Amino acid sequence: MKNIIIALLLSVFAFAKAYTQNIEGIATYQTQRHVEMKLDSSSGMTDEMHKSIQEQLRKQFQRKYDLTFKGSQALWQQQPEELAKPQAPSSGGMVITVSASKDVLFQDIAAKKYTQQSDLMGKLFLIEDKLEKPEWKLEKETKNIGQYTCFKATLEEEQEERSTEIVDGESKTVTKTTTRKITAWYTLDIPLSHGPDEFWGLPGLILEVNDGKLSMMCTKVVLNPKEPIAIVVPVKGKKVDQATYDETARKKSEELMERMQSNRKKGDGSMMTISIKG
Repeated sequence: MKNIIIALLLSVFAFAKAYTQNIEGIATYQTQRHVEMKLDSSSGMTDEMHKSIQEQLRKQFQRKYDLTFKGSQALWQQQPEELAKPQAPSSGGMVITVSASKDVLFQDIAAKKYTQQSDLMGKLFLIEDKLEKPEWKLEKETKNIGQYTCFKATLEEEQEERSTEIVDGESKTVTKTTTRKITAWYTLDIPLSHGPDEFWGLPGLILEVNDGKLSMMCTKVVLNPKEPIAIVVPVKGKKVDQATYDETARKKSEELMERMQSNRKKGDGSMMTISIKG
């Protein structure tokens, strides 16, 4: 009897694994980042100009991405039409422009690895590293997203936040460690561990993510389309691991701030800080 039960369990497991490997599709997500602007009294910017720029930035950070998945593999990238989005109009002589993300992220959960093609100030990098499964906490709360019943999961992780201000021609960078609290909603109706951007590792497809600064909401899911899904792994750029890329990005950011400081006009005591959260 015991052998029969074990055989049945193995059969169910094998069927579930085969079913999961055959699931493919495309999920579309709408993303939004929170942007803060801080002005001092000598900036010369009116409340109306401030609100106008805030609204322009809000619209610039509303973007659409596609998560293409096939079995244990997934590809995350901004929609092609989004890359061609025109820059926001000027406000008070200031042009607000936010570069579109040309980054492409490939994940292979079975192989426990990822490859990300990333543009850093005009130079392409190809980041290759191991996937580390997040320590999600599964909650009892549920809600519906579209036609799917979703379950709540939470995650806390430590992260470093850097902010830079320019006052009287001098730049100051402050680094602090904060706890990032992430809430995700996943559906067991699509039993794949994929999700938007860096988020993955739950018993079903993640349809919504929010950490208080960045939100991602799935607006459309197409399962097993007529045209077969093709996952194209990114290959362009200088190969580095994640730690090397992060250090390079930090140095590039510091160099940029130094150039801004040296080019700033003398005697201008105004300050404006635009903080892009998430």
